[in-house]
Amino acid sequence: MKRLLHWMIATVLALAAGLAGAAEVLLGPGDVVKATVYGSPDLAIETRVSESGTLTFPLLGEVQVGGLSTQQAEKKIGGLLEKGGYLKKAQVNLLITTLASQQVSVLGQVNRPGRYPVDGPRKVLDLLALAGGIGPEGGDMVSLVRTRQGQTTRETIDVVDMVRKGELNRDYEVAGGDIIFVERAPRAYITGEVQRPGPFRIERAMTVQQALSAGGGLTMRGTERGLQITRRDASGVPRTIEVKGNDLVQIDDVITVQESWF
Repeated sequence: MKRLLHWMIATVLALAAGLAGAAEVLLGPGDVVKATVYGSPDLAIETRVSESGTLTFPLLGEVQVGGLSTQQAEKKIGGLLEKGGYLKKAQVNLLITTLASQQVSVLGQVNRPGRYPVDGPRKVLDLLALAGGIGPEGGDMVSLVRTRQGQTTRETIDVVDMVRKGELNRDYEVAGGDIIFVERAPRAYITGEVQRPGPFRIERAMTVQQALSAGGGLTMRGTERGLQITRRDASGVPRTIEVKGNDLVQIDDVITVQESWF
C-alpha cells in the first residue's frame, strides 16, 4: 500500500510539472532579456532588468518594464519607438534568457534542492516535481513560507493525505521568493533484543508491533513481555512507560525490548 501511494504521488507530481500553465511571467529585477526589433538589427540588445525595474534600450534610454509581461513590455517599447519618431511601425520581440526575479527555493528532503523559476501559474506540487520529488528520507509534511503584502506566513501541507483523498484544491499557488521545505520523516528508536536496533521511520498510525518489525524482529533472547517506551511528556521530561503491541508509536520514542529469562 505504501509503495502504491508513493507511485500515486510520483504520478501526480509528474503530471503537475507537465501540465502547469504557460501564462506570461512578469518581468522583475535581475531578469535578463534579449530584445530584437524587426528590420532594425542595430537595436538588438541583451540586457538585465535593474533593481528599480527598468532596462536600458537604444534610443529610448531607461524604460520601466517591472511588473509587465513580455508582451506588454514589447508593446510599450514599440509604442515609445513610434512616438519618438524612430520607426513608423515597431515590431519588438522580447525573450527572457535568465529568469531571476520569479524563483522559488525548494529545500529539505527533495532529490534536487535548489531555486526554480516560476514561469507561469505554479503550485507546490509543480515545484516538488521540478525538484525531482520527495527524497527517500522525506516525510509527508511540506512547509510553504511566503510573503504577501509584507506579511510572512507558513502553511503546512500533508502531501500524502491530499493525494490520497484527491483534494488537489488544497495545493497552494506559489510566487517568486516563496520557500518550500520538505520535512524529514519522523523518527523513533528501538533498542534491546531486536535484530536491527537504532532509528526507524514512523509510518502513519504505526504500532509498537510494527516498530518491532521495522527493527528486524526479536532476537533469540528477546521477548514481547515488558515492552517499554521512554517518551517525553508535555514539559519535556522523559518518562518510561510499559506498552503493548497495539499501542501507537510517537515521534522520538525509544522502545526497549527486554531479554527473556525463560
